[in-house]
Amino acid sequence: MTLREIQAYLGAEVLCGEGQLDREVHEAFACDLISEMLASAGSHMLLITSLTNAHVIHTAEVIDALGVIFVGGRRPAEDVIEIVKKNSSIPILTTKCQMFDCCGLLFARGVQADRKDSL
Repeated sequence: MTLREIQAYLGAEVLCGEGQLDREVHEAFACDLISEMLASAGSHMLLITSLTNAHVIHTAEVIDALGVIFVGGRRPAEDVIEIVKKNSSIPILTTKCQMFDCCGLLFARGVQADRKDSL
């Protein structure tokens, strides 16, 4: 799926990065711990979280995420969004779906779990 298809499917609002919505998403990683994101998330995946601070954006850049979806209707402060618009090409979206639902809906559409640390 592309980020554009995901945005439409989840009824998500694009906060920034509209020009990057044609990125293909094959894997996603859902988490609310920055340390876990850094330790376990692979690159080139979609990051799903309810954390809305600037550290999430920096973490997404470090792990080379395709985009970030904030769940539960959460959204970062406007100053964080402005920083992303000026300094990053990472698409940022928000959806009213809760994390469990968001992950289930994406999995049903073929998006797989990120498998950096496969068992």
